Amino acid sequence: MPSDNLLNSRPDIKAIEAAAARISGSVQRTPLVFADALSRATGAEIYLKLESLQATGAFKERGASNRIALLTPEERTRGVIAMSAGNHAQAVARHAHLAGIRATIVMPKFTPATKVTRTTAWGARVVLHGETLAEAAAYAHTLALNEEFVFIHPYDDPHVIAGQGTLALEIIEDAPDLHAMIVPTGGGGFLAGCAIAARAKAPELTILGVEVESYSGFAQMLAGKPISVGGTTIAEGIAVRDIGRLPLEIIRELDTEILVVTEASVEQAIAALIEDGKVVAEGAGAAGLAAILATPDRFRGKRVALPICGGNIDSRALANILLRNLLRDGRILRVLMEIPDRPGVLADIAARIGNQGGNIIEVIHQRLFASPNVQAAHLEVMIEARDAVHGNAIAAALEEAYTVRRA
Repeated sequence: MPSDNLLNSRPDIKAIEAAAARISGSVQRTPLVFADALSRATGAEIYLKLESLQATGAFKERGASNRIALLTPEERTRGVIAMSAGNHAQAVARHAHLAGIRATIVMPKFTPATKVTRTTAWGARVVLHGETLAEAAAYAHTLALNEEFVFIHPYDDPHVIAGQGTLALEIIEDAPDLHAMIVPTGGGGFLAGCAIAARAKAPELTILGVEVESYSGFAQMLAGKPISVGGTTIAEGIAVRDIGRLPLEIIRELDTEILVVTEASVEQAIAALIEDGKVVAEGAGAAGLAAILATPDRFRGKRVALPICGGNIDSRALANILLRNLLRDGRILRVLMEIPDRPGVLADIAARIGNQGGNIIEVIHQRLFASPNVQAAHLEVMIEARDAVHGNAIAAALEEAYTVRRA
């Protein structure tokens, strides 16, 4: 854990402004773009801060770059260590490499191979240890003590917090008349840094944090409840068990509200960003839009900035999310039918679907095991439709001649 001295070192606006000057050139100043289609769909005026365009695909470079730049000559010779399952790992590895410093990253054993490969590509030594991020963190602290590495915490470090706060400075400079900024929140360093910057530079700007339901530690703590988190989530970038002590202190002092979103709303936001915003975001990066989609009335007519804090999403997970969203929207229709087992029936079903303008994606025709008797067959058809109304028309055409069950 960070020392008490570290926790008493509070970042302020001067520290964030100094961090902005310090990391300039090593971290990209990412664009803030107006999202026209998303704005029309939600009724809010939405601006996307594209941190997914950083070299490692996430905002974590800001804090890592600032922290490493502040190492003393003696600390540089010792090398650095971090624990992470993804974005912080790559950020520390990259900026240690740029500074010519040895880096060791401890990652949980379950970490996807692509994230391990991307981290080692920056020259870091990766150690796989533990079943959870908490176990990896404990081992990283042990290695730091035994091998005298400098530990770079992903969020409970004032220099990291100051680096993350530079994002809010850029947003305020590019869009000074915003009403709100919704910041994805895991350990809290990102939110704390942005809240400090906004309070100093745009006190009328409302800063909101957003957590996912299964990892809503800040919302629980601020409500006076014991923290109970866990489970799987597509927003793994903000799936943090142990929230930061220093960020919590800052967030409490600045009276920052935390929103909580469901897993389904995050999936919906990922799909909306791709389809309407033409932006690929990981689950954490889409959490801000998920908050708007979940409570559109609150943000209607408001100018809102959403940091797309990362774009490192697994391709298979992304494909599944897009398909699940098509099912939710009724643009993919799945029907189950018991049909007579005789010639011409499949052709008739295909013609009914085609005459309605539906596109057959997949057919499962089962005679032996699923049908109720030897004179019948079980048919499962997946159909592409324009929208839910079109899907209902296709189903109605099938129901004229067959018993249809929607799955």
